Amino acid sequence: MTEMRLTATRGFDRLPDAVAARALLHEIAAATADPRPRPVDKKLALYGAGDMGRMARAHLDRIGVPIAFVVDRQAARLREMPDWQGVTLLTPDAVPDAAKRDTLLAVCVATAPYAPLEAGLAAAGWADIVPFYDIAEAYRDRHPLSNGWVANPFSPEDEAGIAAALDHWADDLSRAHHLQFLAWRRLRAEWNFDGAPVTLDDRYFIPEVRHLLTATEGFADIGAYHGGVIRRFLEITGGRCGRLWAVEPDPANLARLREAMTGLPEEFAVQIIPAVVAAEAGQARFAGGLGYAAQISEVGVESLPVTTIDRLGLSPSFLKLHLEGGELAALQGATETLKRCRPLVALTSYHNDLGLWRLPLWLRETLPDYRLLMRLHSYVGTGAVIYVIPEERLGAEAP
Repeated sequence: MTEMRLTATRGFDRLPDAVAARALLHEIAAATADPRPRPVDKKLALYGAGDMGRMARAHLDRIGVPIAFVVDRQAARLREMPDWQGVTLLTPDAVPDAAKRDTLLAVCVATAPYAPLEAGLAAAGWADIVPFYDIAEAYRDRHPLSNGWVANPFSPEDEAGIAAALDHWADDLSRAHHLQFLAWRRLRAEWNFDGAPVTLDDRYFIPEVRHLLTATEGFADIGAYHGGVIRRFLEITGGRCGRLWAVEPDPANLARLREAMTGLPEEFAVQIIPAVVAAEAGQARFAGGLGYAAQISEVGVESLPVTTIDRLGLSPSFLKLHLEGGELAALQGATETLKRCRPLVALTSYHNDLGLWRLPLWLRETLPDYRLLMRLHSYVGTGAVIYVIPEERLGAEAP
């Protein structure tokens, strides 16, 4: 029988400055921990039937792992939804005690702290609880979804690189979020700092970015998916903008993107570019048809042409990237564009261990006179976004 270990938690009553951040990094590096991916070795149930639960169902269907049932407080309403046809949905109080003892429960919630949720489920009788992404990580040979990666013990190079990244953040809030990210990835521990909330509703558009946006902004969305971020950008700017570009490689996502963008007023015409971007032009295997998780991957069955952002000829003043771990490679193929346009940049940094330090240090070394921030926009180690703001746009606010 698997022994359940409740997630460790730790609270801090203030944000860490650079000195405190280094000390806390050393604690993480010195800690003994061995978190691992969790393969399914018994009946499996999902907890949460929202967006993440639907993604989990699609993932498990793809790799051939059956779901015994799904637990959600809104089970009665959700049973009528097409996404859940053919699946048993139960409210928490309808799950038999024997099922709680014998079933692996995968928590499909990233919009609330994990540790209190896990503790409540354990108190209700569940004996084997795990974040869904830890299960997904056990099947990376079949599906490229990478949100459940575990950081290996830090080498001296890693610790030095992370320490340098902590020093380079422009504020203590960034240091707090970076440490929260490190604690989850290395220890599967949930750290919380007073004054460092995880904000769910402002991904890519934190206040430090929003108030800089102008009526002539040229917004390039690299990894545009179904166009939701572009629509959010237009809401925030009140429909005032210069040019809009949407780069999306996956055919299924492209169809949804085109449908969504045709509903925009004519003055907001979006140039949709069906392209895979990386550090160099060439060919790459691509795993398509996976929704959010479509990406360059060795498990992909299709070989597609790859280009670079520089070759696309864009002139953005705001560049957003969400590429399932391909962000650094895409930036390396955008150095001319970055130097020529000096855009605001917002990029996800949670899909692989490049986000521990290599990605922020590359940004610091490549983009002088920029301010670097890090923010968390969801839990269980996900939703980490780096914001890179040119100092000339900050004006008198620049440090």
